[in-house]
Amino acid sequence: MNANSEINYTPHKWFIVTAIMLSTVMEILDTTIVNVSLPHMMGSLSADRDEISWVLTSYIVAAGVLMPLTGFLVGRFGSKNLLLINIAGFMFSSALCGISTNLAEMVFFRLLQGVFGASLMPLSQFILRDTFSAAEQPKMMAIWGIGVMAAPVMGPTLGGFITDTMNWRWIFYINVPVCLLNFFLVMTFIKSSIPKKETIDWTGMILMIVSVACLQLFLDRGEVDDWFSSDTICWLAVIFLVSGGWFLRHSKTSSKPIINLKLFSQGSFGIGTLMMTLFAASFFGCIALMPQMLESLFGYTSELSGISMAPRGIASAIAMAVCSKLLMRGVDARYLIATGLIIASYTTWLSSDITLDTTFSYIVWLGFAQGFGIGSFFMPLSSMVYSGLPRTAIAEASGLFSFGRNIGNAMGISLLTTYLDRDTQTNWNTLAAHVHAGNPNLTAWLASQKMAINDPHTLERLGQNVSDQANFVAYLHTYRIAAIVLALAFFMTILLKPAKKGETAPAPAH
Repeated sequence: MNANSEINYTPHKWFIVTAIMLSTVMEILDTTIVNVSLPHMMGSLSADRDEISWVLTSYIVAAGVLMPLTGFLVGRFGSKNLLLINIAGFMFSSALCGISTNLAEMVFFRLLQGVFGASLMPLSQFILRDTFSAAEQPKMMAIWGIGVMAAPVMGPTLGGFITDTMNWRWIFYINVPVCLLNFFLVMTFIKSSIPKKETIDWTGMILMIVSVACLQLFLDRGEVDDWFSSDTICWLAVIFLVSGGWFLRHSKTSSKPIINLKLFSQGSFGIGTLMMTLFAASFFGCIALMPQMLESLFGYTSELSGISMAPRGIASAIAMAVCSKLLMRGVDARYLIATGLIIASYTTWLSSDITLDTTFSYIVWLGFAQGFGIGSFFMPLSSMVYSGLPRTAIAEASGLFSFGRNIGNAMGISLLTTYLDRDTQTNWNTLAAHVHAGNPNLTAWLASQKMAINDPHTLERLGQNVSDQANFVAYLHTYRIAAIVLALAFFMTILLKPAKKGETAPAPAH
């Protein structure tokens, strides 16, 4: 049977894709949709700003710990059974989050939600590859990628809408009908796989869980606790280094390690995962910061800020559709990846040249161009990174690839936010030094505003202007750093190994 006939006769393919998309979008949305509702939760759960942040931390840590174990869990339970368990668990834990009456309950139920949500994204990617032929996969990966790219952009906007029109609890309740539909589609249309009983590397599992949990906590709490000025952060760093080093040594000597680290040396998987980590650090860091800048400095409403972000998702979808066609026609995925990174890096650098007078339309078009570059990178890389891996390793590789994206996301948000805060203070000190009576530019500005420097209202306005300008300059510097990270990923493209002609991923077994 040729490729075209396989595409035409894959049974129930759109029901399968719908099930996979629901699983993917649902999990990614839940990592971002909660952010805008945290202030509303504080009063209901009697928590302060620092305490409520554990609602995010608990989910991120649980998901990060379980995600690399996807391959092991698929072998243990079978892909379909594992997906059904995760969907059911995600549904019940979401409902429990919605009825939480205090912070302790919410954090515990979010921890459960992270446990069941951890494997949804890598498992979805694995099932797509296990179900569709190599000829169909570029198209299906493009559809899957649209959800992966659109969900982080949609999350804050959807969360704000639900919170404003109903109640913050509905951001959890809404998962229940979605999970019920998803459960039905998976049960009905996705094929089962046979579980395998294997020995469990308990030492490796414990070491991996400890090291990943410490790393996730280190990244998520570092900014809140002022990094190494906190004893807790220092201990997290030490435990991560010790347990992580021990885990690597154990994995190299174990006959059946919980994580097969040799995958990173096969084909383009290792370099591709590193590129995805750098991309996630840059892209998701910017996605987290951009709405804050637009609302605090440009005066945008939450709704307008969400609208300005939407073109990134639209352009990503267009780019992925185009790239899937090009891949199916035999275009080298490395050229598409390189082109996407050039566009994404250049447009991110252009973001560092905007001013407070920049128009809404320019921000929208800049975001659209950036989204096109992002889609041109993400979809081809997600398609070719598994080339050269044995089919039996795809489930484990999907978990590790998603883990790389997850860690990059955490690193980007944490480190770029830290840089933003500290650079703002540096800029404030520099700018404030010019606010004195001997500065002719200040004297001219005061005269044009008919203000006197010794007037308390003048000093208050000057202080606000200096603070806003210091913060704005820090945002621009942050975008330049993000652009440099994307450029670094571009230069790594030369290290990618070409896929075999006509193959971007292993064909499934029939």
